[in-house]
Amino acid sequence: MTIFQQMVNRYDLNTIEEKKNAIKEVLQEVILAALSKTDFFSHAAFYGGTALRIFYEIDRFSEDLDFSLLSRNENFNIEKYFKSIGDIVNSLGLDFEVSKKIKNTKTNIDSAFIKTNTKNAVITIYPNIDDYKRIIHNEKIIIKFEVDVDPPMYANTEVKYRLLPFPYQVRVYDLASLFAGKTHAVIARGWKSRVKGRDLYDFIYYLSINTRINLKHLESRLKQSKTIDHDTILTKELLIKILHNRFDNIDYESAKLDIKPFISDPENLDLWSSDFFKSIIENIKC
Repeated sequence: MTIFQQMVNRYDLNTIEEKKNAIKEVLQEVILAALSKTDFFSHAAFYGGTALRIFYEIDRFSEDLDFSLLSRNENFNIEKYFKSIGDIVNSLGLDFEVSKKIKNTKTNIDSAFIKTNTKNAVITIYPNIDDYKRIIHNEKIIIKFEVDVDPPMYANTEVKYRLLPFPYQVRVYDLASLFAGKTHAVIARGWKSRVKGRDLYDFIYYLSINTRINLKHLESRLKQSKTIDHDTILTKELLIKILHNRFDNIDYESAKLDIKPFISDPENLDLWSSDFFKSIIENIKC
């Protein structure tokens, strides 16, 4: 049994979708381990929904790997790390390719994709199942890997450890800074026609474990996105006012549709409404 198979076998899997998600989740951990073999975490920290799942145990699947540089560096080159990622991933018996996302416009986010053929991966990891016959021939498993090269200020980080696929360490945002990032997403993310229920689900999780919010980091994020004026001082009272306004203007049915594929118990969403969200933030800790 390979290390990859050993990691996948931690999961209780029934459907082909659950098997594909397990492969993606294990691949995310392998990529982190590969980056730990380089100087990457001397320059960057892990944050976002996948960081919350791997290191703080939220019970939902997250698709992307999000990183933030520790200080601004517009010359950061994500491609420097492609060989290390490819070498480690492929040494575990899977044929993945790593490529940079070509951008048409300049942004603060440097992006790459790690991908492989879904059917081949499923056959390799689950050699004794017939589910693979239902997978489209050219379907891809894709992990998006993004680095913010112009990070907002005042985030705090800590070092976390994992044991598989081999012992490694990762620099990750602490919970208060992660909560600030998620709160910024709830307030300022441009959801367009599809509300990201994942943002709301994570927001509830932070509140449920009594997370204190890094208010200075949130203020920096809100100013960077021009959500508040540069001379505004963010207080708890102002934050609650901003959140109340946001919660009054969310399509909660659309939000529920977005999060349902990523969680095991959709009944947890039944209470979602403006009144529910406004009520649970009254005692938010700053």
